[in-house]
Amino acid sequence: MKLIKWITSSLRAKLLSMFIILTAVPLLVVGLISYQKSYNTVSDHSKASTQLVADQLARNMDILFGDTERILEMGKDPQVLQFLYSQSETYQEAKSILQTFKFYRETYKYDKVLNISMVNFYGKGISERKGVFQLDRNPLRNPYFQYLTQYPDAVLRIPESSSSDSNRLDGFTYPDQNALSIIAAIKQRITHEVIGFIVIDLNEAMIDDFLKNTVIGKTGFFYINDRYGTTVFQPQSPAASPAILEQIDQEPMTAASDSFVLSTKAKPQFIVYSTSQITGWKIVGVVPFQEIIAEANGIRQLIIVSVALSAVFALTLYFFLTNRLTHPIQILMNKMRKASGGYLDAKVTPSGTDEIADLGNSFNRMIEEIKSLMEKNRREQEQKQMAELRTLQAQINPHFLYNTLDSIIWMAEAEKKESVIKLVKALARFFRLSLNKGRDWISVKTELEHAHTYLVIQQMRYHDILQYEIKVDPELQVYPILKMSLQPLIENAIYHGIKNKRGQGLIIISGHVEDRDLVLTVEDNGIGITPERLAELREELELPVDSLAVKQDDQEGGFGLQNVHQRIRLYFGQRYGVEIESVYREGSKISIRIPKK
Repeated sequence: MKLIKWITSSLRAKLLSMFIILTAVPLLVVGLISYQKSYNTVSDHSKASTQLVADQLARNMDILFGDTERILEMGKDPQVLQFLYSQSETYQEAKSILQTFKFYRETYKYDKVLNISMVNFYGKGISERKGVFQLDRNPLRNPYFQYLTQYPDAVLRIPESSSSDSNRLDGFTYPDQNALSIIAAIKQRITHEVIGFIVIDLNEAMIDDFLKNTVIGKTGFFYINDRYGTTVFQPQSPAASPAILEQIDQEPMTAASDSFVLSTKAKPQFIVYSTSQITGWKIVGVVPFQEIIAEANGIRQLIIVSVALSAVFALTLYFFLTNRLTHPIQILMNKMRKASGGYLDAKVTPSGTDEIADLGNSFNRMIEEIKSLMEKNRREQEQKQMAELRTLQAQINPHFLYNTLDSIIWMAEAEKKESVIKLVKALARFFRLSLNKGRDWISVKTELEHAHTYLVIQQMRYHDILQYEIKVDPELQVYPILKMSLQPLIENAIYHGIKNKRGQGLIIISGHVEDRDLVLTVEDNGIGITPERLAELREELELPVDSLAVKQDDQEGGFGLQNVHQRIRLYFGQRYGVEIESVYREGSKISIRIPKK
């Protein structure tokens, strides 16, 4: 709230707010949108690039294994089948098989193949490094050979950690080298019966070279899981902690290739993986997520610097402009304060031809106009006071006064002393209550007393045709009411109702409460009002106040119904005023409605 009050109380603060809104806010919006777009684009590009690296690594491994596993075609060679099928062999057969090994090496350049071995069910075998050999135990005790016996079309790829038995078929080991064994069954041509096994030992260094030479981010790395989720190849990287690998392996990797962000205790990691089609292994890449979005963070910093520089520029421009704009406005404001304090001789000396100078000239013209209006208002107030005096004088109806004085004269001539005294007292009381020391507000009780004195005077004049009753609860007589509200209604009932009807006339004044309103009613049993005239009267009640000076009531004396109606509405609103009800030849009922306050 204090900030809003400060902004709204100062033009400089408003200009500063305007500069901030017109510069910083659009720049922030554009910056945020640009950052979000660039972030998504760079992030998606980095993710796609990393995914391509993983897919390429999987393809390279598939090519490696595909090329190497061409050696398995040797299992279909007739000499190999004969060697494994027979119980005895000749030197020439063994030499021919070894020549075949050499042929494959020279043809396909198998630099990473450490050894090629073959063995039959009886333990007789042949290898590149040892030649013909005989195992000292049953080969079917090897679990991989047992598996291939049941599934002869399968090809097993076993790292050294799980293939020590296969690596030592011929009793030969590989010092300072880790071997990856590819094992397949050799089947008889016609019956497809398994007669032996072929084992190809590869140097695991080629897999490690793939993992080391494939770069992902600055500190990222790749590792390999087999189809069962067990890690078979892991680089020697400080980032490849067992805790991170264990948390990654718990995530489902059901798709052939995909990527996701993994939340860890240290920092979020971006995980990408691809599946080898030949081996079924998962090549999993791990890199800190911040390295993937490093370019997007650079764009964010650039946007922050741009916004900061724009804010500095806006503030500099703000102070320059406000000094040029607000100084003449401050001078004008000081002159206005003097003028508001009553010193109307305060004038501004404008300099220049801009809008502020024009505002100063307008201020000078306004001061002159105010002086003129004040003089005009003074004259209008004098005229208003004269009009109010004339209105006050109009309250003393000359016709009513003449008729009453005539009645006093003939009563005096008839020596009706008591009647003269009663009529003179009532007349004096009537005019004293009418004047009411110039006040417009009186109590209902006083207004009823005023109406009573009026009725007393009229009853003495029309004693043979006029009776009246006043039935207003004393509890309602304490509320305030505009003076001269009931007398015009009574006057209307006498002159337009009772005088036009033969026989005894009766006027009843009553009051009641409706919701929060006070309703006072003057009811007579006079001639009533025709429907056409009743409609005209109701329309006349709605005429504006200005028309009252022209449209005068045609009754004898008083302000008339329109005057009472418009006075009440001027004070209380459109809901209140005079209400007329009448039945021709039966009587009329005129009510005034005011709020009960």
